[in-house]
Amino acid sequence: MIFTESPLPGAFIVDLAPVADERGFFARAYCPEEFAANGLAMELRQCSVSYNTRKGTLRGLHYQRAPHEEHKLVRCTAGAIFDVVVDIRPHSAHYRRWFATALTAQNRRSLFIPPGFAHGFMTMSDEAEVYYMMSTIHAPASAQGFRWSDPAFAIEWPMAPTMISPRDAAYPLLDVPAAP
Repeated sequence: MIFTESPLPGAFIVDLAPVADERGFFARAYCPEEFAANGLAMELRQCSVSYNTRKGTLRGLHYQRAPHEEHKLVRCTAGAIFDVVVDIRPHSAHYRRWFATALTAQNRRSLFIPPGFAHGFMTMSDEAEVYYMMSTIHAPASAQGFRWSDPAFAIEWPMAPTMISPRDAAYPLLDVPAAP
């Protein structure tokens, strides 16, 4: 695997290092020893799939608060997505900054997202499928988010969303306190 740190310290692009022959290729997509050697130690506890029928579907920006913070390794296994992470660590020099990369079935790239980052994506094709590997079991009571269009982040999405869940559309803005 090839690990490339994003402009946001702690978030990494993970590319395959395929070994090819006349049959095609073989490559590791996750190896705990290689991740640990790059400072990305995580124990996998849950894997999930997000299937999206329409181009322009937006999911996010999601994160889990303490004590259920999670590491995620995200990969697009069908279609294409514009994958976004936002640094939401208040004491980080990169607080509120975002980074995006294209994850596609063709580039087979993954994005490693550590705790302290919100995550979201927009599908860039119909029939997009996203595979998540996570370090913690989903804890609904700890599930949080910020609005995808929050001006505090000023994310440059590639298009206006065509589909978004009511929950994701109603997430609070960073600088607006949530209702009790």
